[in-house]
Amino acid sequence: MQPSTQISLETGNFLTGGGGMAFRIRAYDWRSTPVGPIEGWPLALRYTLSSLLNSAFPTYLAWGPNLISFYNDAYRPFLGIKPEALGRPFPEVWSEAWHQVGPVTDRAMQGEASYLEDYTVTMDRNGTPETSLWTFAYSPVRDDGGHVQGVLCHVHETTERVGTEERLRPALQEVEAQQARFAALIEHLPFGAGLFGADGQALLTNSLCREFLPGGKVPSVDPDARLHWTGFDTEGRILTPVDYPFARAMRGEVVKGMSFLHRTIEGEECWVRISAIPVREGNGGIQQAIVVVQDVDRERRAEVALRGSEERFRRFAEHSTNVLWQADLESRRLDYLGPAFTKVWGMAIEDMPDIASWLASVHPEDRDSAAQAIERVGRGETLVLEYRILRADDHAVRSIRDTFFPIPAEDGRILQVGGLAQDVTMDVGLRAYVIAVEDEARLALGEALQAAGYTVQDFANGRAFLRIAGSLMPGCVVLDMEEGADFAVVSELKAHRSHLPVVAVGASGGDVAFGVRAMKAGAVDFLEASWTSEALLLAVRTALAEIRDAAERTRTRDEFRDRVATLSERERAVLEGLLAGGTNKTIARTLGLSPRTVEIHRARLMETLGAHTLPEAVLIAAAAGVHPAVQDGP
Repeated sequence: MQPSTQISLETGNFLTGGGGMAFRIRAYDWRSTPVGPIEGWPLALRYTLSSLLNSAFPTYLAWGPNLISFYNDAYRPFLGIKPEALGRPFPEVWSEAWHQVGPVTDRAMQGEASYLEDYTVTMDRNGTPETSLWTFAYSPVRDDGGHVQGVLCHVHETTERVGTEERLRPALQEVEAQQARFAALIEHLPFGAGLFGADGQALLTNSLCREFLPGGKVPSVDPDARLHWTGFDTEGRILTPVDYPFARAMRGEVVKGMSFLHRTIEGEECWVRISAIPVREGNGGIQQAIVVVQDVDRERRAEVALRGSEERFRRFAEHSTNVLWQADLESRRLDYLGPAFTKVWGMAIEDMPDIASWLASVHPEDRDSAAQAIERVGRGETLVLEYRILRADDHAVRSIRDTFFPIPAEDGRILQVGGLAQDVTMDVGLRAYVIAVEDEARLALGEALQAAGYTVQDFANGRAFLRIAGSLMPGCVVLDMEEGADFAVVSELKAHRSHLPVVAVGASGGDVAFGVRAMKAGAVDFLEASWTSEALLLAVRTALAEIRDAAERTRTRDEFRDRVATLSERERAVLEGLLAGGTNKTIARTLGLSPRTVEIHRARLMETLGAHTLPEAVLIAAAAGVHPAVQDGP
């Protein structure tokens, strides 16, 4: 053996850089195969495997009389779910297709190379027979003596490409046969279209295409035109000219909707989508390509705006104290709940999966109206509903104002509904809202209130305040009224008097009627412009005390209603009898019970209501809205 042909037998250097298959070859027990131990492999096999394993092109080697199988990493996906093919005979690996590839292999073993393009082969790669198309190059592998020892097969599957070509061929043949008709047709298309030669020069284009390519050449071959185009792949990476649609079409690819940013000479930018189709000649060669340019600038910018809108919605939802929600009417699932839900409802978002669980959180007395609201919005209504909920963690009652709205699908059907739930439970603190046109007046009022510990929010005019009044927490409104002030603003604020009472401040000029008009318009008090801090704070404290008392009455009423709601049917009937002035005996006769049983029910309801005396129980029941029962005569 000549020194120039020697190779190390110790570590298998010929497998260096061979990827995963090189590792498998090293680990395989070749002693049990006709090839024998790896240390004894001939140089022709070593050199061929080194070239095969270091190739990125799918390649298969069948070696020796038994056609023992070797292949590289690029070939492995072609095997599908077949058993491991390494070390097995070629005819055994592809037994279902051997009647097709066997004769080609035999010719190669006889020293005859073959090239088969788009060759039909029936194979079983994934559990079922399938017809596929392949381009094969079968070459004999010779040893140092010139004898054929194996077959090297370069493989490329063309099933998808040929299928695409077959689908497009009738259209392309029509284009070639009716070129004049094609020119007339594309001129009236709502997008740019053109036929280009192999040199990138336009053969036929419509007016829209010429607007984008005034030079008549595609950017991939025209450096001047290229300055006005930037292409992007599906991952947003910038493309090189060799990967532009026309260049790829000339390589036989069908390219659909690649994104490009086009810049005019004046610097205006426009987003477009470019597609390209190769036009094949009778011999299969490609000398032309059809290029389509679609202006999608409005659509693309709308997508960007939508993403921005979604991002703003996400930020709004994260920071809003209101609960945004969305539900699917078919599955009855709650698809979205805003982060504020946990704070308002006192439970984790994942613990509220559907409409049924939401209804379970609603106060029993309000549950029917809440369920009806869902049905109504499902029929297309938009409505506002106030209801109470029972918080999960502390069982406190909260008042909710919920705006329900339908979300129509593209076909007009209402499959989803949404809403904005606001906690409107009275929360009366040291809070004031100052409305004054003049900066000096606004500053003076604010400083006086802040010095007394009030949280102050100021507004330059009443209209600005009215726009957000419905979402403000309870507090006193201090309105500075100039001479000739618009009393309509005060009247509109009157609608929010339950939690936003108005103290008006103004200069009456000695006109007593001025203050009277302010009070009639809706103010709870009126102070002359020469007010003192003591008078201002007294008026604000008095106004807040009124809404604090109202809030307490509402809380007490809701608490009493909750207690009554837990009574059994019999206990409530006994309570209604007590409200009517009945005795145990008369109530028993009306309900068909024994006086002893009535006494037991009476003791239980007193305990449930937290009442120690009968008058106390009567007061609780009346506050909760329980009506006396109609008693039978004596």
